[in-house]
Amino acid sequence: MSQPYLQEEKSTGISNHDSDIESGTGLKDRKYIQNEATYIDTDSHISDEVVETKLSWFHTIFFNSGAETKGIEPILEEEQTDDSLLTAALMWFSANMVLPAYAIGGLGPLVFGLNFGACVLVIFFFSILGLLPVAFFSLFGVQLGLRQMTLSRYLIGNVTARIFALINTVACIGWGIVNTVASAQLLNMINQSGNNCPLWAGCIIIIGATLLVTFFGINVIHTYNRYSWIPNFAVFLVIIARLKKSGNFTNGDWGSGPTTAGGVLSFGSTVFGFASGWTTYASDYTVYMPRSTNRAKIFFALIGGLSFPLFFCMILGAASARGALNDPTWNDYYNSNGMGGLTYAILVPKSLHGFGEFCCVILTMSTVSNNVPNMYTVAMSVQSIWEPFAKVPRIFWTIAGNGAALGISIPACYYFAAFMQYFMDSISYYLSIYIAIALTEHFVFKKSFSAYHVEDWNRWDKLPIGIAGTTAFIVALFGVALGMDQTYWDGEIGRLIGEYGGDIGFEMGASWSFIVYIILRPLEIKYFGR
Repeated sequence: MSQPYLQEEKSTGISNHDSDIESGTGLKDRKYIQNEATYIDTDSHISDEVVETKLSWFHTIFFNSGAETKGIEPILEEEQTDDSLLTAALMWFSANMVLPAYAIGGLGPLVFGLNFGACVLVIFFFSILGLLPVAFFSLFGVQLGLRQMTLSRYLIGNVTARIFALINTVACIGWGIVNTVASAQLLNMINQSGNNCPLWAGCIIIIGATLLVTFFGINVIHTYNRYSWIPNFAVFLVIIARLKKSGNFTNGDWGSGPTTAGGVLSFGSTVFGFASGWTTYASDYTVYMPRSTNRAKIFFALIGGLSFPLFFCMILGAASARGALNDPTWNDYYNSNGMGGLTYAILVPKSLHGFGEFCCVILTMSTVSNNVPNMYTVAMSVQSIWEPFAKVPRIFWTIAGNGAALGISIPACYYFAAFMQYFMDSISYYLSIYIAIALTEHFVFKKSFSAYHVEDWNRWDKLPIGIAGTTAFIVALFGVALGMDQTYWDGEIGRLIGEYGGDIGFEMGASWSFIVYIILRPLEIKYFGR
């Protein structure tokens, strides 16, 4: 995920599951012997015998290299050995201590006409609203060992979950493209007097680095994100210093009335979309934590890991944007190259010159931290769409996802970058619908983790069908269409808020989906029993 830029133990390696594993039965009683490449089945319905399963050549190679070979199948309790709260928190700390988060903050003054104080209030409130579901759903990974899109079969229904898995696949690749294009454009600005980096080469650099991190799986991802925030944070401190020295920052006048309210709602929608964007990825990164880990500690560790970089980067972006409104040169750079151009203007010309360009390179590479969750989760999302896709190893889907992002990002740099931005702005509305349905199912109908039977994770005859979830999703889309306010679409309700409209698409989507779901779900349970 992202938004606009303008431990795990070694796997058992057993992927060719028999029909019993695929159906989910006997999963709790199945024990894997890693070194022997065998499993012991102690299911009471099957004789106690040792069945030897040879690892495929593919899994043998990647298992021996330390790569993660498990896909969407539940993580067994004996595999949950990563008990580091710091690792869990730094996963999202690094993913948000990036240039795209900084760019979101800049939209407040430059696009929605808000002063700095109003931007800070919007960033604080809507970020909290968006990050809470991410932290909450991360607990499910610990307690159940289920990836988010597999978990969704329990939360929104089996059919609905597969629809969302498809949308999530598109979202993962789409945000990877948007981030990569923006980073390539910033790289292209560096060393303009000499041999600068072509746009296509910038795309290859960003996607190549992303593939390198995501290829080997969760261990390498956690290791990378433990440290990748450090240089990014250092460069943001340099931006603060240069912004202070320039004297361009001012708070601006406080606005009031319907037009300001519309700007607040539209900016808030963008902030919420960025902060909540990890919701459909959340449990993917906590499935290897022991179930005995204190839930409150995990929750608040993740709150800390999410909130500080979101507040810090977005608020700094808003401050930089206020500076651009007071400096014609900075404003020209923004108009020609978005927030990447503004960053270049602050750090390079009449500023730090060569060192400033080096800082721009560091921030450009920060996009890798933001792309890594996209390109890891895309594999889990594809596997969750349809059972035959789950038979294809995770690594192949990771390579395919990165390949698709690269193949589209290169022409997008030259021809349709704006279209990709608009498209991804629209697709992010689905997050509010997902959150509303999933939270309603858990708190109103499931009520506790004991209501989730992990062994049914792939049982069509046991999982909720998804009639209520799918209906709520479809109805909510009409609510989104009425409430959204984008450059390419003004909803009938959104356009009425102030002079320029106000975006309440995510609020409409969430509320409509909640109402429909809470009405239809009891009927689904009554007539289908699940």
